[in-house]
Amino acid sequence: MSSGAKVVPLRRRRTPAPEEDALRRRLADLERQIAAARTAEEHEGVLVTLARVLHAGARGLSWESLARLQRAVYFAWHSEETDEFGADRRFAETLEPALDFLYAVWWRVEAGGTEHIPAVGPGLIVANHSGVLPYDGLMIQLAIRHEHPARRVCRMLALDMFALLPVLAPLLSKSGSVRANPENAERLLGRGELLGVFPEGVKGVGKHFRDRYKLARFGRGGFVRIALRTGAPIIPCAVVGAEEIHPVMAKADWIGRPIGLPYFPITPTFPWLGPLGVVPLPTKWSIDFGDPIDLAGYGPGDADDPILVNRISEEVRSTIQRMVDGRLARRRSVWFG
Repeated sequence: MSSGAKVVPLRRRRTPAPEEDALRRRLADLERQIAAARTAEEHEGVLVTLARVLHAGARGLSWESLARLQRAVYFAWHSEETDEFGADRRFAETLEPALDFLYAVWWRVEAGGTEHIPAVGPGLIVANHSGVLPYDGLMIQLAIRHEHPARRVCRMLALDMFALLPVLAPLLSKSGSVRANPENAERLLGRGELLGVFPEGVKGVGKHFRDRYKLARFGRGGFVRIALRTGAPIIPCAVVGAEEIHPVMAKADWIGRPIGLPYFPITPTFPWLGPLGVVPLPTKWSIDFGDPIDLAGYGPGDADDPILVNRISEEVRSTIQRMVDGRLARRRSVWFG
């Protein structure tokens, strides 16, 4: 050590007085209370927030209070988090009373064969499509949720026609539907979920009334390839009653195509009655689930065999057509079943 070095004595750390400790604890408590108050304010109900805004009056009105009111209104029927496909549990719970009314009162849906749906593991429900709007998918979901012993949740694959419409698209995604493509389907089935699909596509949902309950061609059998790759059983499903809720008498495609619709339906009530023409007719519905078609004897590589895929696709289509015809033969009235 050099002779010019200076030794600096270390200062002994001062022990805080009891008053300082009490003050720190008090400050920490206040900070926690402020944070809790902010959290409670952010999550308070829409009525409380509206009361605050009204109580503040015109002088107390600010962009912050309006934003707080808008947030309260939005989250009164939306969750703060959704799944990767946009499903919102609180939104679905908000819609549930209206959908239950359609299921139990308006259409008086009669579901049968739900025991054919597996209690656990993947399953691909293949159904006929009709009704102009995708009510049949929502009713299939409710039939499984209400009538199946395991109360399973079924995710429906929505056509691009519906999945891209400005108003209908968020409604379907938040209620659990998924845009129809092989990647989404395989991901959901790979997780052991229940999935519904309408192979007829637009040809089914937009068919003329004179062609009601005549299943259209099942495309190229994409749903069969999905089932073969994932090993999911195929459960045929026949929906009767949806064809008459919006009887399509004619189509004005020149109106629909400029706004992104493959067709523009003309029914006895739409567009003549304006918004009232969108209200579906109160027909009597039946939803039947058939015996599952087990593809366990095949492997993922068989999905590349077009002959096998077409054969299975036609077998499923014929099965659903027989189920529809059988239900129609037993039906005595469109309105009462």
